[in-house]
Amino acid sequence: MSRRRKVVCAVIERGERFLAARRKPQQSNGGLWEFPGGKVHPDETPASALRREIDEELGVAITIRKKLAAVFWEYPRISIELIPFICTIASTSGPQPLEHAELRFVLPAEALGMAWTPADRLIVERYCAAAASPVYRKGRMRRG
Repeated sequence: MSRRRKVVCAVIERGERFLAARRKPQQSNGGLWEFPGGKVHPDETPASALRREIDEELGVAITIRKKLAAVFWEYPRISIELIPFICTIASTSGPQPLEHAELRFVLPAEALGMAWTPADRLIVERYCAAAASPVYRKGRMRRG
């Protein structure tokens, strides 16, 4: 098994929804949903890698609001540490599927019924559980 690779992803919120990105059929885990993001290069911080990846994949700038707990996952050919961040879009234009087959803003309840990549599925479950708590919802309303 190769060494563990650091990977970042963005949970991009828009109101009560968040962005899901469907992988292209020819990619590994093709057709499954994921959070956009990618590998952290040796000269990058996770936050700077995330900003770069989101610009490359979606053509937008983001505002990073909060780092979430990492997920460790062993795929057949790679071991990853997936570091999620809650973000919002800072650009005036909307995201474009530059690297994905489809983009969709989904409600947490809808997301739980979708087919996600295994590591992203763990983040979805944690995020949706937190989003259901009254404390989280109250904090979201304050943010506007």
